[in-house]
Amino acid sequence: MFGLGTTELVIILVLVLVIFGAGKLPEIGGALGKGIRNFKKATQEPDEIDISPDRKDEDEEPK
Repeated sequence: MFGLGTTELVIILVLVLVIFGAGKLPEIGGALGKGIRNFKKATQEPDEIDISPDRKDEDEEPK
């Protein structure tokens, strides 16, 4: 995918364990999962605000 082999992934995992500690990993994983889920949801849902003009407004003549 990104050209990372098994060795590189193990080194990254060890560095994350050293930096954050084993207690923080579930919190980090949960936050990352929520972020990915929200991103997917935002890209698949239509916009909440429809800014296109109504057809009846276009047909009326300006005063």
